[in-house]
Amino acid sequence: MNSLHGIWVPLVTPMHHGELDLARLQRLAERLIDDGAHGLVVCGTTGEAPQLDLAEQSAALAAVLEVARRRCPVLMGIGGSDTLAAASRVLEFDDAELAGYLVSTPAYVRPSQEGLLRHFETIADSTGRPIVLYNVPARTGVCLELATARKLAQRPQFAAIKEAGGSLQQMMDLVQHTPLAVLCGDDPLLFPALCGGAHGAISASAHIRTDLYVQLFDLVCAQRLDEARALAAQLLPMMHLLFSEPNPAPLKALLSMQGLLHDELRLPMMPATTACKNLLAAALETLAAIPRYRPAASLSNGARYSLSHARAAL
Repeated sequence: MNSLHGIWVPLVTPMHHGELDLARLQRLAERLIDDGAHGLVVCGTTGEAPQLDLAEQSAALAAVLEVARRRCPVLMGIGGSDTLAAASRVLEFDDAELAGYLVSTPAYVRPSQEGLLRHFETIADSTGRPIVLYNVPARTGVCLELATARKLAQRPQFAAIKEAGGSLQQMMDLVQHTPLAVLCGDDPLLFPALCGGAHGAISASAHIRTDLYVQLFDLVCAQRLDEARALAAQLLPMMHLLFSEPNPAPLKALLSMQGLLHDELRLPMMPATTACKNLLAAALETLAAIPRYRPAASLSNGARYSLSHARAAL
């Protein structure tokens, strides 16, 4: 399987009394790896990266890499509106053992498509590592259009895209018209995206019952679509709840209920409301009743990773 396929989890950043809780971050990463995550992302949007300074980002990355070692690939998130500053940050992390960088479109400034092209190319020039493009217009105010993604994909270093534009059609166009590995970034669209040939997901919701997201991926790859559809229907209510208030507040609340971290965020993020927490607790009970998934016991390696089968099923 391509190392940029499968179910990737963008880690939350545990905090306690305003400081990073690196011990809990490592325990969380260990748990996700044990539950079958194909990869981890450090300092993505879910990790509250804009609220972390460079030293904190470096510490979080080092802590996760210590746990992941060679068991699980790790991407480092790179954001910001200043192209040269973002390219400089890449240099800070480039000695680490990374699978690559998840680089978002620049927020707030709303550049042209030519500006986006130059932004990503300038950052890529700072490293020899793979780049995963990240299109998330709801957060940044600008959309990476298909034509721009196709231009970037002519350079093999641009290996994948996390597509979070809210459009299944956009994802399918990327699958059909670019060589990029397409990773679903809109959790409720995960099942149809995989059926349409997406290569996996970077899913914040997959913090909760990671094994079931891996099972969904495997079922689609094996063309067991009725089973996959039923499982997706069971996961969907939790997905919606986890984004019913600004991410990662509901997710941190739920992980706190499980004793995995403190329910603490940095301003301007606020904890989830009591009403949201009550709904999350009920949804967690429902998911807890689903048997745990053990990949080796259910699907062969050949079936697990044959994404061409999923496309052929359409």
